[in-house]
Amino acid sequence: MSHIVEISTDSLDGKEVSVRGWVYRIRSSGKLTFIVLRDSTGIIQMLSSTRSLSEEQHKELSALTIESSLEATGILHKDQRATTGYEIEIKNFKVYQRNDNFPVSKDLGEEFMLDNRHLWLRSREFTAMMKVRSTVFNAFADFYNRNGYYQVQPPIMVSTATEGGSTLFKVPFFGEEVSLSQSSQFYLETFIFSLEKVYTISPSFRAEKSRTFRHLTEYWHAEAEVAWIHNDEMMEIEERMIEYIVGQVVKHHEEELKILGRDIELLRKIKAPFPRIRYSKLMEMAKKEWGLDLKYGDDLGADEERAITVHFDKPVFVTHFPTELKTFYHLPDPENPSEILCHDLLAPEGYGEIIGGGERIWDLAQLEKRMEEYNLPKDDYYWYLDLRKYGSVPHSGFGLGLDRLCMWIMKLSNIKEAIPYPRTVRRTRP
Repeated sequence: MSHIVEISTDSLDGKEVSVRGWVYRIRSSGKLTFIVLRDSTGIIQMLSSTRSLSEEQHKELSALTIESSLEATGILHKDQRATTGYEIEIKNFKVYQRNDNFPVSKDLGEEFMLDNRHLWLRSREFTAMMKVRSTVFNAFADFYNRNGYYQVQPPIMVSTATEGGSTLFKVPFFGEEVSLSQSSQFYLETFIFSLEKVYTISPSFRAEKSRTFRHLTEYWHAEAEVAWIHNDEMMEIEERMIEYIVGQVVKHHEEELKILGRDIELLRKIKAPFPRIRYSKLMEMAKKEWGLDLKYGDDLGADEERAITVHFDKPVFVTHFPTELKTFYHLPDPENPSEILCHDLLAPEGYGEIIGGGERIWDLAQLEKRMEEYNLPKDDYYWYLDLRKYGSVPHSGFGLGLDRLCMWIMKLSNIKEAIPYPRTVRRTRP
């Protein structure tokens, strides 16, 4: 038994082949029935006729419905009229299950499609998406493994907030209450004092009531922390990583990108280095060049980033945000303490932020002062402060939203299309 991709070759023209899968399409014309079969590798047309089968066998195949499962053996013919240029004339077969009517089709409403995501994942578009997504995840890990990083596994249930208490998911824990992790950053910082260069891929959770095209309440977070490096060096690592991931997608998924309608030539142009623009300069450009109503001190949300990044065809770093726009652990710029040594990486074509990162405060007194400004209790962060007491060093890191990265690479219209089972403020099933 072979996969469809393995038998779709001129070298097997006229030879017997065997495949198995699910009915993707079926149509009858007189005594001929054309079945398009799909498996995990692609689709192929099969022919049922009384020339090769009995009347009863032909009738059984002709009665199949979408997503019925079967295996078939027959003669492969090269035929340009067929869906993919090849056709199998069926000689014998086994039907595993003939369905009643498959309940999912493209013309049904969004909520129905989300409720039945477990079935809609079988579509060619979602199959293509999941293959690209798999490569994105694997390429991220591969890049850091090749560069001497260690993969680590921080906890999911935590007692310390990274990004602020208002977006924490609280869960009961043996008579107490803990939170689901918003970010693994603090724990990754603990690892750098032994391993120096670390990364993780894990889910993160944020109780944000945002309903934008790029927000999820549960999302996949790729994060890294590195000892001894500064903000500029961190950006250099990240842009090489993005170039590598995009390159792997282009190398392995030309067919899937075609199914998704993605212009692969735009992806071929994603090469490091990426432009770097200070936040203050970006605010000037936004107003003067693009007519946006933005001023220094304004935060960049989904709408603002979309309006800005439509003017770029490759990712762009925005650096040196005002101190008040970022959380307490970011290191202020020694040359201008009102700004911090940080960066957001904005994806082009209107997609916006995919990475947030920067240099961390590594001096104990400076970190304690920042915590006082944010009214954070030191007892809750005792272990995080300990990192600054015993052998502290300069270090930097980042967090990458893998679902957002997938959405941009495949040019999907909503982040819900970039993940198999999206979790949002209104969606927890299936």
